[in-house]
Parts: sequence; structure tokens; C-alpha cells
Amino acid sequence: MKRKIQILLIVLLFLLLIAVRVFIQPYFYDPLIDYFKNDYLHTVVPSLNFSKFFLHVFYRYTLNTIISLAIIYLFFNTLKTVFFSVKFYIITFVIFSLLLFMFLKLDFDYKLIFYTRRFLIQPLFLFLLLPAFYYQQLKK
Repeated sequence: MKRKIQILLIVLLFLLLIAVRVFIQPYFYDPLIDYFKNDYLHTVVPSLNFSKFFLHVFYRYTLNTIISLAIIYLFFNTLKTVFFSVKFYIITFVIFSLLLFMFLKLDFDYKLIFYTRRFLIQPLFLFLLLPAFYYQQLKK
């Protein structure tokens, strides 16, 4: 019975990640959404309020991280895995946000901006960590 509840909670948390993507996205300040939806190959990156933009990227990253950490905990039931994941999420946020800031300031290629931003606003790290922890668990 406990395992069924865990699976149900994991499914609900994945649905919550989808809800963040679909329903909450309009509430985040992100002028790059329209930029990437249009013909961005022939336009310049829109001007950004950097402090507001990075604050909203941080909010979205934090929201996705909290949900992802809950999924990881329910899937593996170990705090050691969660603590490692917290460190991983903090380090990757710092690295990717600095890269995004640099790419935007120095007007780098749109692909670098697009993919760096995507790692920050999508829960992609969850899909890297889950198989890695599962593989590690199989090795034990």
C-alpha cells in the first residue's frame, strides 16, 4: 500500500511540473519567450531588465527544484541522495546563470542563450539525475 501511495505522489509531482510549464509560465517575466517563438535568426535579442529576469529565472528554477527533489526523495527514499541533489542544483544554478548572463551581455549565438536558458527554466536535471541514481542503486 505504501508503494502505491509513493507512485501516486510521484505521478502527481510530475503533473505539477507540467502545470508549472503550462499554467504558471505567463506569470514569469521572460521576454525571451517571444524572441524564440518568432524569427529570432534575423532579430536582435530584446532588451531585458536583468535583475527582474534573473529573479524570475531563480523563482522558476527553485520551484522546479523543490518538486524535483520531492520526486527524487520519493523514488529513492534516501536523504543522502537528496543532499547530493541539493548541492548539484545549487552548483548548476550558479554556473548556468553566470553563463546565461555572460551570453546575453556579450550577445552570443542564439543557440547558446536558448539552451542555457532552457536548462534553468525546465526541470531537465531531474531527467539526468533519476537514471544516474537508479544506475548507482543497481550497482550496489
